[in-house]
Amino acid sequence: MKSHVLEAIRKYAQTCPDKIALLSKGSSLSYRELLDEIEVFAAQLQVHAPRVLGLMADNGIDWVLADLAALFAGIPLVPLPGFFSRTQLRHTLWYAGVDLVLTDQPDALAERVSLAMTDGGVVYRSLHGIGIDGNCAGLASLPKGTQKITFTSGTTGTPKGVCLSTEAMETVALSLFHVTEARLDDRHVCVLPLATLLENIAGVYVPLLAGATCIVPSLAEVGLSGSSGLNVLTQLGALDSLQATSAILVPQMLAAQVAAIRAGAPSPKALRFLAVGGGSVSPALLHSAVELGLPVHEGYGLSECSSVVALNPPDATRPGSVGKPLPHVRIEIDHDGEILVRGVHFLGYLGESPEDVTPVLHTGDLGYMDEEGYLYVSGRKKNMFITSFGRNVSPEWVERELLAQTGLLQAAVFGEAKPFNVAVIVAHPSMSPSDIHSAMTAANLRLPDYAQVAHWIAVSQPFAPENGLLTSNGRPRRPEIAAAYSTELEALYQGNESHGVLRRVA
Repeated sequence: MKSHVLEAIRKYAQTCPDKIALLSKGSSLSYRELLDEIEVFAAQLQVHAPRVLGLMADNGIDWVLADLAALFAGIPLVPLPGFFSRTQLRHTLWYAGVDLVLTDQPDALAERVSLAMTDGGVVYRSLHGIGIDGNCAGLASLPKGTQKITFTSGTTGTPKGVCLSTEAMETVALSLFHVTEARLDDRHVCVLPLATLLENIAGVYVPLLAGATCIVPSLAEVGLSGSSGLNVLTQLGALDSLQATSAILVPQMLAAQVAAIRAGAPSPKALRFLAVGGGSVSPALLHSAVELGLPVHEGYGLSECSSVVALNPPDATRPGSVGKPLPHVRIEIDHDGEILVRGVHFLGYLGESPEDVTPVLHTGDLGYMDEEGYLYVSGRKKNMFITSFGRNVSPEWVERELLAQTGLLQAAVFGEAKPFNVAVIVAHPSMSPSDIHSAMTAANLRLPDYAQVAHWIAVSQPFAPENGLLTSNGRPRRPEIAAAYSTELEALYQGNESHGVLRRVA
């Protein structure tokens, strides 16, 4: 299968061989060196011939090399998120039939996985190969042409494998290359984990298609720890010191950056394109970011569509929208408001029949298109609830307004068949009950009365994949949150708790 990314690397290895392609702390590879490393690594993988290759490592040059070497060798790759629980990790390895894992943390992997493991015979730079004996459960259902299996936990605890072809991923990368106007002098800094499909395709493949420099610091160097730990000052400092021209953020990161810059932190000076996606973003937050000089551009995507589906272009951003469909995408709105996507799709879910994949993807998201072709996403179809007064409420809409308030970090809103809406709030530890009350009041002023949050509980434990309250792509697991705090939420409706309860739930 032809690879546009590998062809671009070959081209730049000839035309600008000394241009830095990959950069991390204390290490770099020029385009010529990158091509050599890929070929050597791919040859080693081909000797060992894994059926399915797993990759579990910190962000860095070696992660990218492993990804590109698997692409060169035509070996299906499963990126393994570091935040997966032991159960999710074991399920992913077993279900995908992974028989060799490349990792920079072999001891930690061995401790977390209760499968028969051996020395895989592969050692490349910081990566060690760990073999998994007899692990071929998922092979029978691996669709033909699968190059990457990205696992997303969705709304259930068991990760679901989305099988993607090289053609699908690179079609998206080529569209993003054109829409973002990627340039030879760009310096993209990877802030999200590389196991995240969005960063993998938009943050690595796009810069390499452009002949730009892809900077891959460790996650700690960009302020990330665990699944939800963020040191925003470290992150802003890294973007500034590395002279990032582009980066990709999730909404919570953008909110933290806006709050920090408002409080006096320096804004990265070289940024020209700051994409934000992976969740719903408040128009008020986007407006604040632009006022502070952050060049934010909201987008929208799904793993089944190889990540990005729509994006606001550099010179034609429309706040409140997720942008225009990428060139290879055609979007329709169903009679009930559901967003349907035509274009490049996935090959199928692991373990399910490829015949079930249709040319039209039903996204499960609600939205509309304006007269100029910009897409607006209002929420998840299955999350829409109807109050006892007959009002339809999209919780994502309400949550966007809540999270636009400085200090409110996470929120889940409920109100099905109830006279008023309630919420579970995660606020910054520095916020007092009075601060939270003020923030909630400010958010409610931006909402009609039927959508306002009348009562809430503030909890100290963040929603995270590890505790089952957050999906791997950053969306709240509403049924699990409702179940975890059912007693407290029901008390709000019974009048047993006062307005705006602060619960320090561990």
